[in-house]
Amino acid sequence: MSKIEVHGAVADGFESVRAEFAAVVAEEDGESGAQLAAFVRGRQVVDLWAGPEITGDTLTGLHSSTKGASALVVALLIQEGVLDIDRPVADFWPAFAAAGKAGITVRDVLVHRSGLIGADGGFSRAEFADDRVIAARVAGQRPYFAPRTVHGYGGFVTYAIVGEVIHRITGSTIQEIFEERIRAPYNLDVYLGLPEELDHRYLEILPWRATPEMEAAFAANSPNPHSIPGISYNLNYRGFTPADVMAVPNNPAVRRLGQASGGGVGSANGLATMYAAAISGIDGGEPLLKLDTIVEVAMIHSGGKDLVRGEDAPYCVGFEAKGLMYPFLGVHAFGHTGSAGSDGFADPHSGLTYGYTRRRAAFAFHAPENKRLAAVLHRAATEINAH
Repeated sequence: MSKIEVHGAVADGFESVRAEFAAVVAEEDGESGAQLAAFVRGRQVVDLWAGPEITGDTLTGLHSSTKGASALVVALLIQEGVLDIDRPVADFWPAFAAAGKAGITVRDVLVHRSGLIGADGGFSRAEFADDRVIAARVAGQRPYFAPRTVHGYGGFVTYAIVGEVIHRITGSTIQEIFEERIRAPYNLDVYLGLPEELDHRYLEILPWRATPEMEAAFAANSPNPHSIPGISYNLNYRGFTPADVMAVPNNPAVRRLGQASGGGVGSANGLATMYAAAISGIDGGEPLLKLDTIVEVAMIHSGGKDLVRGEDAPYCVGFEAKGLMYPFLGVHAFGHTGSAGSDGFADPHSGLTYGYTRRRAAFAFHAPENKRLAAVLHRAATEINAH
């Protein structure tokens, strides 16, 4: 194991979290590192980082943890009565009705039950950068499975579709609403569109590293490019590989436009603060979301086997249902992981919010340390709350 110095601070009672984080980064290769942050009822209790070039302010690619930021925009518009997610997408976007999609609702898309997981032929690297381009491709696409029968993760297309609806209703993009209503007011280090002047703070996601035996096992079980998982991860585009999936936010065009499904940039502190602002408020301010809204968007819609991601991928409205992924959390816990290993969530029952990023991509899209770190954090928060 490599020795990596841990920087930052934890509140009294959270010393066990620092020890667990140190153990996690010690298992890494010594050339990457990670960040971890947490709040309890709006008070920051953890802000840690480790690894070469990494500080508490370092920004990196969030991959699908980006969906948590986009889902907060959806939650805010639901709360304000602007967005009715039970209306068909085609009510707002008539071209979407093509190829048997007239009855698909916004809710179906948000809970990954629409059958839309990608596009025939996949997306080029240039197309990936722009949600409007992705939406135009998906408009004529026939669903890959019968809507509302099962669920399958729309990794790169979900928020291009929802974003098109939001743009047609409000005249603004998801990225613009997030910036004006959420990021800027709360001064969050989470960006759906990284300003060029902040690009010097961005550290590229490094490719995963594994033993030859692990690589061979992954290759033997990797999806056919034209299977449901292959299409969702864009492997049906000629020459596109799992390594290319990991590198999506490293594309400057993706970062600049802030593709709403996987092109966000941020820090662990940004993710934890974002969720704290949502459920508790920060610095004595009011929370972004009302309790009724939290209950509505945290309602579990999809459990069991996901056709793309397998067993451990349950969904609520726009978010992952974190209470099923991490059983020590409450039923209304919500958030979203990213395929390189980032994660962020809010647990309204304990008041805990969590953010984690790692520099080197987790092998095979899975970062098991999140469950370890979240469990230790939740235990410490529970003990603090008890007193």
